[in-house]
Amino acid sequence: MQDYQNLPIDIQTSKLLDWLVDRRHCSLKWQAQVRTIREKIALAIQDMPENEEIKCLLSGSYIHYFHCLRIVEILKRTEASTKNIFGRYSSQRMKDWQEIVSLYEKDNTYLVELASLLGRNVSYEIPSLKKQISKCQQLRQEHSRKEEECQLAAAEMRERFCTSCKQYGIAGDDIRRELLALVKDLPSQLDEIGAGAKGLLEAINLYQACVQFVCDGSTEQVVPLLRHVQAHGNTTVYEWRRGVKPVLVERPKTEEVKETVEEEAIDWGDFGAESASISEATDYGISVEGASEETDWGISLEPEVQESSSSGIDWGDRKDDVAQIVSEAPEGVAQGPDALTLLETPETRNQFIDELMELEIFLSQRIAEMSEETDILSVSQFQQAPPILQDQTKEKLEAMMAAIQSLIGQLTNLRMQHLFMILASPRYVDRVTELLHQKLKQADLLLQKKEVMVQKQKEALEEQANLEPKLDLLVEKTRDLQKLIEADISKRYSGRPVNLMGASL
Repeated sequence: MQDYQNLPIDIQTSKLLDWLVDRRHCSLKWQAQVRTIREKIALAIQDMPENEEIKCLLSGSYIHYFHCLRIVEILKRTEASTKNIFGRYSSQRMKDWQEIVSLYEKDNTYLVELASLLGRNVSYEIPSLKKQISKCQQLRQEHSRKEEECQLAAAEMRERFCTSCKQYGIAGDDIRRELLALVKDLPSQLDEIGAGAKGLLEAINLYQACVQFVCDGSTEQVVPLLRHVQAHGNTTVYEWRRGVKPVLVERPKTEEVKETVEEEAIDWGDFGAESASISEATDYGISVEGASEETDWGISLEPEVQESSSSGIDWGDRKDDVAQIVSEAPEGVAQGPDALTLLETPETRNQFIDELMELEIFLSQRIAEMSEETDILSVSQFQQAPPILQDQTKEKLEAMMAAIQSLIGQLTNLRMQHLFMILASPRYVDRVTELLHQKLKQADLLLQKKEVMVQKQKEALEEQANLEPKLDLLVEKTRDLQKLIEADISKRYSGRPVNLMGASL
């Protein structure tokens, strides 16, 4: 018997309500009874005495049976003056709360309500708060990751901006002005490249001698444009085509200057007055036979009208006018495209690069031939060659080719390509400026997004800080409920220990 008294009663928390109903500790209609009690509690709360302990009991917590017992104990002190000789209280407050306690004790309604509250806390309220806290932690981690990504992306975008500025050869402080300044320096850079071609005379003569030797005395001049630049530098197209220097160079106006023409400078005239005067002065003579007398259209297909209308316009001799319009530039004056330098003009610049590459390929082939010492056929072929071909060494040819490759690199590098595009179209400056500014804007937007992520981290941290005390308080109250229920059930079974299982708090 003693061993039976020590045998614990294990009850699953999720099945506690069913356990109480099955063992007839409470009624099946307990929910209706609880609703009645809650209504009475809501009315009784409106009239309470000034007491700090009562305020603590009523503030922000679910009032259950044991709270009501404590309130009755407090009212016994505060309402002691209303007690009559029969030991009853005349105070309505005391009557209300005593009625609530008696309703709770009827059919053990308080016990089933506590069990319902415990199950709700264990199954829903506590897991919900834990889930919210876990979500806050996940949001903090995610926002922290996005903050780092935005920081890295912004740094990468600024690095791209700096790289692009280095490619263009600018600092990036005032992009448009710096790009335009580069274009102003472009002619001097092209002149330096043209001056660098002066050291290619030996390579050109070597190529010419080889062509004449291989082609049996061919008189065709190789790389003519490169030869001209080597001898005279980066001259105008006029000098290249005509062989003489121009007396006067009139460079064409750039597109940017044309775009600066203000609209106010255009006199459109008075359209209204002009059209009115034209309509008054012009009689089209249109008439329709059979029409009313008031409207005279004056349509006539007689040849006289056609002759008179056509004879009124003197077109003149069109061939002579065309000849007068097309006039050549004065002698010795470089105008239009002829006023540009050879390396400024796309056609001649491309020809210059092609001839440099042609000379480079020739030198690379000669170096490859000289590297093959066992090629007896090649050696025997050049026994009758001019001295300029036989006296060359591999080192000299490599030095010549290095100089040519340097010139090609200067003309075809990315920075020079951009400068040529700016020179060809001033609108390209606006596009490049906008492109570079866009990179800076993207970097700024990423930094703004980073600040948003930092703010969201703070919000998630604040929300987590608000939820954690609520969870701790709810867990503490749930543990108290668990102990009260276990103690109450234990009394009903002669003090046997009761364990509510499945309440992971």
